Amino acid sequence: AALSCRYVLCEVVSEDPRCRQCIEDRAVGLAVRDAVGRVHGDYGLACCSISFTVKYLNAYTGTVLLRCRKDSYRLLCSALPFVRQLESRNQRYPCSLNTLHVGGTIRTCQKFLIQYNRRQLLMLLQNCTNEEERRCIQKSLLSCSLTEEQSRSGDEEDDDGPE
Repeated sequence: AALSCRYVLCEVVSEDPRCRQCIEDRAVGLAVRDAVGRVHGDYGLACCSISFTVKYLNAYTGTVLLRCRKDSYRLLCSALPFVRQLESRNQRYPCSLNTLHVGGTIRTCQKFLIQYNRRQLLMLLQNCTNEEERRCIQKSLLSCSLTEEQSRSGDEEDDDGPE
């Protein structure tokens, strides 16, 4: 049977606009492993490292999808608030990881992210100052959906429900 996994959807939060350029798989993976090691020691790091991977990453939106074993996702999640920086090319950028959702499949995380983005856009829409801004945001809202191609992702584990 396939190893049961959990997918942790996070957003990278940083005051430094240059932080976006170092949001890459390796930097995020190292930062998360470092935080797990500091919080849970070698044992926690070993537990979390089994099948841990950065599954998806969007540097433009700061969205990160982490995969870990179902039996170690609590260890991983409890260490995420201790991520303090991303390091790339000997540059360090202060940031934090905000956990948005934990799901059993990539698809449930995609669905959550669409709803989350829609809510964020609706909040922006309420604060629009002119018609042009309003039109742009309404156009973005209409584009919030899963395409057929995305929904047939082959890399999908079965969701065996909440614990």
